[in-house]
Amino acid sequence: MASLSSASVSLVRTPTHLPCFRSNHGKVQSLNRYSKTKTTHLSINSSLRMCSIAASDSPLSTSMYELSSKKVWIWTENSQVMTAAVERGWDTFIFSSQNQGLANEWSKIALIDPLFIKEGEIFDNAGERVATIFQVSTPSELKKLHPEAHHVENVVIDLLDWQVIPAENIVAEFQGSKTTVFAVSKSPAEAQLFLEALEHGLGGVVLKVEVVKAVLDLKEYFNRRNEVHNRLSLTKATITQVHAVGMGDRVCVDLCSLMRPGEGLLVGSFARGLFLVHSECLESSYIASRPFRVNAGPVHAYVATPGGKTSYLSELKAGKEVIVVDQTGKIRTAIVGRVKIETRPLILVEAKVCLSHTLSTFWFATIRMFISNSIFSILDATLFILLLQIDANDQTVYSILLQTAETVALVCPHEGNRMQKTVIPVTSLKAGDEVLLRLQGGARHTGIEIKEFIVEN
Repeated sequence: MASLSSASVSLVRTPTHLPCFRSNHGKVQSLNRYSKTKTTHLSINSSLRMCSIAASDSPLSTSMYELSSKKVWIWTENSQVMTAAVERGWDTFIFSSQNQGLANEWSKIALIDPLFIKEGEIFDNAGERVATIFQVSTPSELKKLHPEAHHVENVVIDLLDWQVIPAENIVAEFQGSKTTVFAVSKSPAEAQLFLEALEHGLGGVVLKVEVVKAVLDLKEYFNRRNEVHNRLSLTKATITQVHAVGMGDRVCVDLCSLMRPGEGLLVGSFARGLFLVHSECLESSYIASRPFRVNAGPVHAYVATPGGKTSYLSELKAGKEVIVVDQTGKIRTAIVGRVKIETRPLILVEAKVCLSHTLSTFWFATIRMFISNSIFSILDATLFILLLQIDANDQTVYSILLQTAETVALVCPHEGNRMQKTVIPVTSLKAGDEVLLRLQGGARHTGIEIKEFIVEN
């Protein structure tokens, strides 16, 4: 049985509290949570959530990321890497059995859970085995790896030759098993490959690095994927003006994912308000459905990207990521496969939002909560009345330019479970129609929202 070389490894987990560094150099009390039950081992406090990036009810899309937990260990002897991990709430580390001194030193700096590598096994501080380690360089070695063979809760594999095919074989072999399989990764890109194998991915990765940036990049990757936990808040907007403006360079964004009815990209002339532009997934009489495409707008327009950022449509290219949003605000990420820029006739669409209605609805719900808890006060009532006095016709104008074509459409508001139209083609759009808008901060610097005074018209 092959063993990993002497080094220390940190276990990454979802932070449930702020990282706790020691204010003194006293000896840390051993954390023996792993030895309490054989069926928990490393999985208790090492989870980072990764979600499906596709709508679960979509027959067209597949789930690259499961809702199950993904675990990450970091294999390092660099104290700066350790610090970066602990600062992000990742506090379980693995050391070689000969490196007890380093474990003790790091335990004086931060609250960590030390685990130890010895002769191809990983043990907790009480001497209980929590994982087995294998090196795989041939098909015959890979065949020896199956759930019933080792009766251990965690398996770490070091793929010395091929990576993708063995990882896919392991995912298939261990599906439904309670065993968590990790793969040693020498970069965040390799870690991503293992976490995405056969869509479901391995249960975890061991990031073997000595540089802080690798830890930061992997955490950013998880953060982007974790966005799909949330639903974006979309606002109902009323069309105020629609008229043709002439020719311009418009951008078709072709994704490496299929979209379903109700899904599209968030696009707008101003970052303060992005319209939900529908994909070309709907059938029509004159052109075939292209469920991978969004005819998004002209080159200057903003498009929403992961991490709350925006890009210009002209900046998109193969390999970049965007977020796909549906009628209910559910989001997922998708990779751009191709961008087509062509000169086409454009139409200007403008809309406004009833700000007072939005705020009043929010405060009405808040006041109901106050009343139910018997803490409603005169101050609350006064504030509510003031909100009702806000001008119902907010003067902020939100606009987008789109190609004048029947296949280009904006998404309508979703009204509970009631059946209604999903989209309105721009060629049928008129004043008074209602569409979905994403409101956000307008000031941007290289696509990142910033707080500053800004006027855009």
